[in-house]
Formats: sequence, C-alpha cells, structure tokens
Amino acid sequence: MNKSTANIYRRIYRYSQPYLGRICTALVASLIVAGTDVSLAKLVQPLIDKIIVAQNMALVNFVPVAVIGLAILKGASRFVQEYFIKTAGQLAVVDIRNDLYGHTMSLSMGYFSRDSTGNLMSRILNDVGILQRSAADVLVDGVRESFTLVGLTVLAFHNDWKLAAIAFTVLPLAVVPGSFIGRKIKLNTRRGQSTIGNLTRLLQETLSGIKVIKAFGTEQRETDSFRQENQKFYHFMRKVLKYDSASAPAVEILSSFGVAAVCWYGIHRVLSGAMTQGELFSFIAAILMMYTPVKRLTKVSNNIQRAVGAAERVFEVLDVVPEICDAPQAVDLGKVSGEVSFDGVDFAYDKELVIRALSLKIAPGEVVALVGPSGGGKSTVVGMLSRFYDPQQGAIYIDGHDIRQVTLASLKRNIALVDQETFLFNDSIRNNIRYGRPEATDAEIIEAARQAYADDFIRELPGDYENTIGDRGARLSGGQRQRICIARAILRDAPILLLDEATSALDTESEAMVQKALSNLMKNRTTIVVAHRLSTIMHADKIVVLENGQIQEVGRHADLLKGNGLYRKLYEMQFK
Repeated sequence: MNKSTANIYRRIYRYSQPYLGRICTALVASLIVAGTDVSLAKLVQPLIDKIIVAQNMALVNFVPVAVIGLAILKGASRFVQEYFIKTAGQLAVVDIRNDLYGHTMSLSMGYFSRDSTGNLMSRILNDVGILQRSAADVLVDGVRESFTLVGLTVLAFHNDWKLAAIAFTVLPLAVVPGSFIGRKIKLNTRRGQSTIGNLTRLLQETLSGIKVIKAFGTEQRETDSFRQENQKFYHFMRKVLKYDSASAPAVEILSSFGVAAVCWYGIHRVLSGAMTQGELFSFIAAILMMYTPVKRLTKVSNNIQRAVGAAERVFEVLDVVPEICDAPQAVDLGKVSGEVSFDGVDFAYDKELVIRALSLKIAPGEVVALVGPSGGGKSTVVGMLSRFYDPQQGAIYIDGHDIRQVTLASLKRNIALVDQETFLFNDSIRNNIRYGRPEATDAEIIEAARQAYADDFIRELPGDYENTIGDRGARLSGGQRQRICIARAILRDAPILLLDEATSALDTESEAMVQKALSNLMKNRTTIVVAHRLSTIMHADKIVVLENGQIQEVGRHADLLKGNGLYRKLYEMQFK
C-alpha cells in the first residue's frame, strides 16, 4: 500500500470516528454471525458420528431445534450488524458530501473559472455516490466475512492441523491475482469517473444552453458528442467489470487444489483409522465454508479499490486551498460610509496583465461609471472590489481598510451586486428578493419590490409573491428578472452598490423601467457602474475610461466630450 492510499484510508477512518458506537455494536453482532457459521460446521461431526453412524434416535429430535435456533440467532444478529454498520457508513458519507459541498462553496471564483461546473457536480454526486455504495458493501461484507473466516480457520486447525496446513497452502496464491485485479479496478474506476465528469459537464451545458442548440439546429451534433463520451465511460467500466468478474473464478480455481488435496489426504486418514468420518466431513464443511468468505472478501477488496479511486477525486477537491479567505487577524468592517480607493492595482488572470497600475478614489455617495472597449478590465475592477479575486500588486481600500485585512462576511454585508446575468433561483419571488437578507419582513420585501417597480407585475402573477418562477426565472421576461434582482439589492441595503452591465440585455421599454428602479437603488449609496451604453451613465459624478487595463481619462460627461480622447470617440460611435 502506497502512502497516498494509506492517507485515503486514514481520512475515511476520521469520518467514521463519530459513529464508532454503531460500528462496535455491529462488530459484536458480526461475531455472533460468525459464531453461528462455525457452530454449524462443528455440529456436522456429532451429527454423523453420534446420530447417523451410532443411530442414536434420542438425539434426532434436537437436530431441528439446533438448526432453527441457530438460524434465528444468526438472522437477528445479521439484521443488527447490517443496520448499524450500513447507517454508520451512510452517515460518514453524508458528512463527506456535506464537507465537499461546503468546501466547494468556499473556493474562489478563480477555481470555478478553471474547472467545469459539470466536473464538480460529478465529484459531489457520482464519486461520493460510489463511496456511499462501497461503504455499505465493504463494512457489511468485510466485517462479517472476516470474522467468519477467522472462526472457521480456528476450527479447521483445531480439528486437524495437518489437513488445515494443506488447505491453507493455496490461500497465499490467491493474494497475487487479487492484488493485480484490485490495482486495475482502482485505475479504471478513476478514469471512468473522470469520463463521468465530462458527461455531467456536457449534460449541464446542453440543458443550460438548450435554446441556443434549438436555434442553431445542433441537436444531432450534441447527441453525437454525448454518445462519444458515454462510449468512453463504457470502455473503462467494461475493464472494471472484466477484472471484477475474474476475481471470484480465480479464487475458486485456486481453492479447488486445496479442497482436492484435503479430500485425498483425509480419505486416506479415515481408511487408516486416524480420524472418524464425522471429523472428516466436519473438516471439509469448515474448509468449503471458509473459501466462501475468501471469495466474498476478494469482492470486498475490489469494492475498496473502487472506493479509493472515487475517494481520491473527492479529496482532491477537499485539498484545494481557497485563494480568497480571511486573513489571520482579519477585522470586522462594520457599517461603512462607502469611501473606496484603488492604489496601484495590478491584476492578471494567468500571466497577462488585465489591470495595470490602477489608482482611483471614490468618495462616499459618489456615482462612478467605468466605460471603455470590451476586455478593458471593467468587470475585473468590480470583481476585485467584491474580492472574487485579489490583485497581484497594490491594494483596495474601503473607508481606509485594506479589504484583504477585513472579514469576508463583513465585506459582503457592505456590498450589493446587480449583474448583467440575472440569476434567480427556482423558488418563490418572495424568497428570491429576501435572498440577501433572510430575516427581512414581508413588508420590507414588498417595499423593496415597489422601489424596484416590480410590485405591480408581481401582483398580476398567480400567487403573486409566492409564485415559483422556474429555473433561472424562466417564466419571467428579462426586464422583470432584472427588477427582481434590483429589489434584492435594495433589500440588502448595502452602502456600496456595484452595477455590472445591469441593463445591457434589455429592450428600450424595459431599460427605461429598470433605469427608474436603479435610480431608487443608487440613492445615498457609493455606486460603481459598468456600462457600454453611454446614455445610461451621462449623469455620473465621475466617468473613468479604461483601455487595456489602464485609465485613459477621468471626468464628467460634458468635460470628456470637450476633449478629443477615447470617450469622445466611443460617444460618436454610439450616437452618430
């Protein structure tokens, strides 16, 4: 066992520790189950020697009592063992899934830009699902069959150590193919799960983009792509099934040599009078029963390798260190006045700088617009202020506090974001508006909707505020979705407001309504507006023109038009 695999076992064991009480109860029940199997093998000797051979009719009536009694004891113990061990395994896996999801939520935006959503979904659902199924099989069969094997082995050596030694010469040989098969199963399970991640990614992308697929008529192309990935998954799973199917026959063939040797040598000993017929049949029964747990334990070993392959992918995510987190001595920012400043900020997504030496001061309550060509770094500025990313050089301050030295929770409380991608949850309108402030009253929710010019259309919907709006708000128009997002930001009541292309995807009528809602939202707040439509930011207190990550011009609309810079060129392009 290499260090990586041993570490996986240790981490899984740590998740099992809270449920050791259940596991210990199951272990006691497993001992009783193993004891009944050993007892059945042991009873073969008196059944043959003292009842059948000796023809003792007085003992015949005890045979059904013994058989039924052992069956009842075994059945009850097996129920206790399976129930407690399975629930312990399920609870441990539930903890793993919860930790994995919680850790995923703590990862920075940079991680999500590098890894696909589908791959993360696959790890949380499919890989943990394999752990869940394997945990039940491994814990139940592994514990029970191990105890049974130990008990039957002790009985075999107690009955006749010479015969037992002959039978056990074969067992070490079974370890070799078992080890080889286990490694192959682990490798192909990991590859298969990686392919499942691609399948989940394809599924997530195609269902999210179904409108585009239908519009361009590319259903067959997407179907072919899915089939290709699905075939890759089958390719790896076929290998897993091949090796898994080969494990039991390999053990069976090897064990037949041991059984054959026992029968040959045992019969010779009976004929020579060295042992009785009952002793021989009792020993053979123990040996035959002993090989059954060996075969099952081989299957358990295969399941363990599957679980390890899946666990490696799970723990890979858990081992990712969040790039954005609270500093060791982070302070609570409290309620801020809204003064924001960028001091010599550089930022690069990979190696190429998208923000260069950005220095900018924004007074409390000031409305600042960021404009410029696409790719100039406008949305990146908003992302850095929200601490989706940290700059490589320089610092960002709110009320004189470096935002890297304050708690993320207190920073988020002071910022409200309205994005161009209007994301709403498949929930009621009421819960979507109160998402940023779960403790808000119904009256506050209605007032926020009224200020966002959303109250009228909400009341026209069936169920008004209790109306469930579908996936991503699919049952609403673009303008309606945006106004609910604005209501959500109004209810948040944060002193700093970030508007990232909040009206870019709207028609003229919807934009006019949303602009009225935004005017209510921007009152008495420090506002940073990212916009391509210059008509929406003409009344800003300060317009910052960005190009290639650098500030080219700063000023009011009228002042910038008097010059001959980039802003005037952009204005003439839009209004010519």
